[in-house]
Amino acid sequence: MYVIIIILIVVLLIAAIFINAIQQHRQKQEAERRAELAKQRTIVDETEMVLSASSNMPISSRIVGILHNRVLNALKIMNELSSTHELKQRISSTEEAARTALSENSPALHEFSLPDNDKIIIQYIQAVKKLRVILRAEHSKGQIDSKVFLDEDKSLERLQLKVNVETLVKRGRAALQTNMLGSARQYFEKAKHALENQNPPDEYSTSRLASLNEWLYEIQSNLKSVNEKDRAKRQEEERNELDELFAPKKKW
Repeated sequence: MYVIIIILIVVLLIAAIFINAIQQHRQKQEAERRAELAKQRTIVDETEMVLSASSNMPISSRIVGILHNRVLNALKIMNELSSTHELKQRISSTEEAARTALSENSPALHEFSLPDNDKIIIQYIQAVKKLRVILRAEHSKGQIDSKVFLDEDKSLERLQLKVNVETLVKRGRAALQTNMLGSARQYFEKAKHALENQNPPDEYSTSRLASLNEWLYEIQSNLKSVNEKDRAKRQEEERNELDELFAPKKKW
């Protein structure tokens, strides 16, 4: 009798341990599933924000297609982990968007217009940087081949340079209008340095460098003129002081 009771206790203990192990395994799987869902949702949200921010950028349709494919892959993983009707609809619409963008195969536009609002300019710069990060990530995962990556990354690098240079030019021109020649020179010199570091130079950098050199020459001439006027004024004041000092004393 005692043996049977002991056996039953042992069986119950083993069963409890086994059930507990199964529960822990399921909890671990559920935690991993939720973590993966959150990760993929972050990828979707992040990429859609970049898509929205880049809608007015002169980027190629191929980059747009790459972004849509990134969203699509994340949505498919989410659907495998937790399938819903909404996810299936989003997968279908994203597939169509990616297919359309990649079939257009339009190159990046050369025309570029800097936004007027400084806040939008900052968002613009951040979006270009994020685009390059995403492009590298997709290339490292084997989603795009090396030639496409190199071509598109170079295009984004040129766009990033244009945004930075045009922002500096805009601030430099504004400083000129308020006669802040020193500040204007600093902005123009920074823009010039950025363009001179580009290799090889393109039509944009050559044209902009010519403008910057012209503006810097004008600033230098103006500063020289101002310094000469200041020097002449000081000399005149010194002469007046000397004349007053050595002038014949008036008799009262």
